[in-house]
Amino acid sequence: MLEGLHPARPTHVMRIETDERAARALTDLVGEMFDPTETAVAAFETHDDGPWLLEVYFASPPDEAAMRDLISMIIGERARDAVFTALDQKDWVKASLEGLAPVPAGRFVVHGAHDRDAVKPNQIGIEIEAALAFGTGHHGTTRGCLLLLGDILKRRRPRHVLDVGTGTGVLAFAAAKATRRTVVAGDIDPVAVAVARENARLNGIGTLVDLYVAPGIDHVKARRSRHFDLVFANILARPLRRLAPDLARVTADDGVMVLSGLLAHDVPGVLSAYREHGFALAARRDLDGWAALMLTRTGRDPRPLAGI
Repeated sequence: MLEGLHPARPTHVMRIETDERAARALTDLVGEMFDPTETAVAAFETHDDGPWLLEVYFASPPDEAAMRDLISMIIGERARDAVFTALDQKDWVKASLEGLAPVPAGRFVVHGAHDRDAVKPNQIGIEIEAALAFGTGHHGTTRGCLLLLGDILKRRRPRHVLDVGTGTGVLAFAAAKATRRTVVAGDIDPVAVAVARENARLNGIGTLVDLYVAPGIDHVKARRSRHFDLVFANILARPLRRLAPDLARVTADDGVMVLSGLLAHDVPGVLSAYREHGFALAARRDLDGWAALMLTRTGRDPRPLAGI
């Protein structure tokens, strides 16, 4: 499956069935043509060896004729088969989660309330319920970040963690549960923050997740120079490049960044932006067409912290 990050509150979706080659080409085309905060695209196989379904989510009503003209560049006259639907704001995430199985990522497993009993004693369960915010763990971006977090925890126990663009809070919760330390987490969308706060309560870590509403690190809780020894930013390539100086400024000298929301072709540009601020690639995870990156100032895996 190839999946992007949905707008915080999508209002419409376009769907069309096609083959894998066209679905991948359309995913790249739409991803390049539209603002990722307003439009997102997902493509997945409907069943083994079957057609692929392309879904494009919009934060505002789309120009249907323009969209058909755009996708006709890849699939020709089949573009007329595209179906546009308005979304019920209360139900779209719930519908997208129905039937999804628990998602393991190393020692972590993301699940809904109905699968609470499926979490094994040696796993760290992260319970996420349907709500009007994105970030359920059922895609390569979040899973890649969780796997990198597992790698980091084998070497050190971060003391100060920041999650920029937290969505429903999956990464913040994973870090809080694994370290039993307070995690600072923020999002530009107040709905996402409200959802994350409720999910933190459901996970029994309400006192360990310190939430804020603001873009990037533009909040007193996050704007702390060289303070955080682990910084998550699971967003998209364009905002990641823009945030490079800010994230570099708040990451501790021996700190680690985990960045995701990147297609493979986004990685060189993002690495270049962070290289300008002294960071280099230490590790990488690729899942479902998406890349998650671990960056440090040395470009090496982080060493254990003193006393851990």
